[in-house]
Amino acid sequence: MGSIADPGGEFDDLTPSPPPPSSFDEFQRQTSLMTSCTLLWKELSDHFTSLEQNLLKKSEALKNKFKTLDNQTKETLQVLEKREVTIEGSVSIFLGKMEERKEAALAVAAVNGGVDAGEVDDGEGLLLKLRSYCTKMNAEGFWRFVTARKKELDSMRAQMAVALADCVDPARFVLEAISEVFPVDKRAEKSEGVNDLGWACVLILESLIPLVVDPILGKSRLLVTPSMKEQAKDIAETWKASLDERGGIENVKTPDVHTFLQHLVTFGIVKKEDIDLYRKLVVGSAWRKQMPKLAVSLGLGDKMPVYV
Repeated sequence: MGSIADPGGEFDDLTPSPPPPSSFDEFQRQTSLMTSCTLLWKELSDHFTSLEQNLLKKSEALKNKFKTLDNQTKETLQVLEKREVTIEGSVSIFLGKMEERKEAALAVAAVNGGVDAGEVDDGEGLLLKLRSYCTKMNAEGFWRFVTARKKELDSMRAQMAVALADCVDPARFVLEAISEVFPVDKRAEKSEGVNDLGWACVLILESLIPLVVDPILGKSRLLVTPSMKEQAKDIAETWKASLDERGGIENVKTPDVHTFLQHLVTFGIVKKEDIDLYRKLVVGSAWRKQMPKLAVSLGLGDKMPVYV
């Protein structure tokens, strides 16, 4: 008897296969992928756009810097060229003044041989005596003469620059004249009545300015020899070093401060790194009527709106 066939066997091949993925799910998958790619592309595009803008800004900034540098270079070259061109003219003017000083010195020597301190009784006599000291480069005698006549301050202020013009080297003469009390007081004996001689130092230093200013370029070029300028710088450094011995800025007398600041302006030796020191000194003596003008000359005009 033959075997009976398995009735279910013929249905084994009829088992349903998994259904194919839904076309909607595939669409969603592709849509999500495209969205991600779009976002990534936008992020990259924005990044490169930002880089491009930054590069353009930096390029423009560099162009402006180069343009500014080029303009500054041209201005500097023009200034240097002007200074070079004017040197000959300035020297010629200076030599002419030297000749005038020589003739004036001879004239003063001829008419002032017998004039002494006791004979000075008017403006003309005062000028003759001052010129006599300057002609002979007698700085010590000049200093003694000036400091003994504080009551004639206004008259001397009017005559001082004229007299200093007779000096062979006005800058050297002035530094020698005030050296007894500036940068440090060397007097062995000091009395209360004559202790303050800052007024004389300031008067002499102020009177020197018209003689050292370039006749063509003005204050932008001072006719002071390098050796005198270095000596003036050393004097300024000595004065600053003496501050500690005096007990600091707070204990320095106003006449000394005024002399120091006028010394810097007269010889054109203001230092940018010392601006804070200058500001403190000016503030401490702000009540003095000459301080606003000095502050501007020191470069403090925009740093002290309250005081100046």
